[in-house]
Amino acid sequence: MLSRRQLLVSAAAATLMPAGLARAAGKPAEIRIDWATYNPVSMVLKDKGLLEKEFEKDGIGIRWVQSLGSNKALEFLNAGSIDFGSTAGSAALLGRINGNPVKSIYVFSRPEWTALVTRKDTPINKIEDLKGKRVAVTRGTDPHIFLVRALLSVGMSEKDIQPVLLQHPDGKIALIRGDVDAWAGLDPMMAAAQVEDGARLFYRNKAANTWGILNSSEEFLKNYPDLTKRVLAVYEQARKYCVANYDDEKRVFMDVTKLPGAVVDIQLKERTELTFNRVGPEQRDSILQAGLALQQAGVIPANVDVPQTLNDLVDDRYVGA
Repeated sequence: MLSRRQLLVSAAAATLMPAGLARAAGKPAEIRIDWATYNPVSMVLKDKGLLEKEFEKDGIGIRWVQSLGSNKALEFLNAGSIDFGSTAGSAALLGRINGNPVKSIYVFSRPEWTALVTRKDTPINKIEDLKGKRVAVTRGTDPHIFLVRALLSVGMSEKDIQPVLLQHPDGKIALIRGDVDAWAGLDPMMAAAQVEDGARLFYRNKAANTWGILNSSEEFLKNYPDLTKRVLAVYEQARKYCVANYDDEKRVFMDVTKLPGAVVDIQLKERTELTFNRVGPEQRDSILQAGLALQQAGVIPANVDVPQTLNDLVDDRYVGA
């Protein structure tokens, strides 16, 4: 029999136990995972309830959280609000450099999801035309990194423009209203601006778009490696389903976003490839080149070992054959 004193001590210890340790003591009550309009696989995964079916027998619930950009997904991961989050590879690298203990474990897409955008009635036609102009951008995301690299390619930097810090949907609204001169865009908002408002993509560079990456936290991977493998196996089901069933993928996307088919086709059919799953050599190099460019531009400190940070970031052991 436990004495009253022992019971009180045990209760106090349980109260003081960090949430992460409490989850690690056994299986989690739920898995928290994001969905995002820049990650169409996540939307199909959510729509089909595949994760719910996989973990129902374990008594583990699934909680879905929307990420509006890589920066938000990284914030959620760092705060422990989600266990899996969708970002661009370059954004995950930047997060890791800034102290976020994130791990990149899976590729959900090869996108061309960002470009530099302006209205149809502006005189902006090339990167150099941005000098002194107001440019909407979401810091810590692939569009932000794309903008920095574009400026660097012509000998410019963010000091040569007037960055206006807005989340992606607000950046699009600001551009169309005329509150800014240009926008580092992100699909599907970028495709909608093209179709519905006549916006122009005046600078494109597919190679400077880094891959769509699913990330987790070091803590979750350490505590639940087998659950992580199962999550990625179900992710694979959804990815392969999207590849084989475009019409249904499009339906799900339209149901959620309420965007017209012409807009959705631009993002999903023309600018998104879903035939990869592993963070391999090609994906690593894309992220590395983005990191080195950011370091050259002064966004990443000169004393940061970018290749080593990339090695610390990527962990592809959880993806099946």
